[in-house]
Amino acid sequence: MEQIDRLYLERSSRGTRMITELLQRSGYPVNRKRVQRLMRLMGIQAVHPRPNSSIPDKTAQKWPYLLKNRTIQYPNEVWCTDITYIPMPKGFMYLVAVMDWHTRFVLSWELSNTMDSEFCLKALNQAFAYGQPAIFNSDQGAQFTSHAFTQALTDRSIQISMDGVGRCFDNIFIERLWRSLKYEEIYLYKHETIMTPINWTES
Repeated sequence: MEQIDRLYLERSSRGTRMITELLQRSGYPVNRKRVQRLMRLMGIQAVHPRPNSSIPDKTAQKWPYLLKNRTIQYPNEVWCTDITYIPMPKGFMYLVAVMDWHTRFVLSWELSNTMDSEFCLKALNQAFAYGQPAIFNSDQGAQFTSHAFTQALTDRSIQISMDGVGRCFDNIFIERLWRSLKYEEIYLYKHETIMTPINWTES
C-alpha cells in the first residue's frame, strides 16, 4: 500500500490501470483487481487529490469557496483544515491539522482511529489559543459541515469557506503539508505505534 500511496501522491490523476502497470514494472507481482481493492481500502481514486478521508453529508449546509483570487496578507486572515490517513501495521489512524494560510504554521493537530467529528472539533478549539481567523476554509466533509463544528465558527463570527467538490487545489497548502509529512516522516521511519508528527512548519 505504501508504494501505491507514493505513486498516487506523485500524480493524483493515476488510476488503477496506470498504478498497476507502474508496480509491475517495479517488480511487484500484482494485478489490477488487487490494486483496485487496496485503493478502495485506502479511499483514493484517480483525479481526486486526497484519500477519501472526508465524506460529504448531503443533508448538511454547504458554504461557498471564498478564497478564489484572494491574496492572503497577514496571519489569522485565513485558517484551513484537512484530514489525511496514516498507515499503520494494522489499519489506519486519521490525522487532522489546522493551519494558518499566511505563515503555513500548523496551529493544532489531532489523531483518531475513527472518522467522527469530535477530534476535528478538538483540534479547532486548540487552535483558538492562537486567536481566530477572519475566514476558515475546509472541504465539504461531514466532519467539517457538522453542526457542532460550524457552530464553533459562527459563534465567533468567522466566515466559513468550503472547497468546491473535486477541487483539490482549493486547499493546496495543507495538501503540500501532507505530502511533506508522508515523504519526510511516515515513509522513512515506518512507525509501528501511534507517533507524534514533527517539524510541522511548512517550508
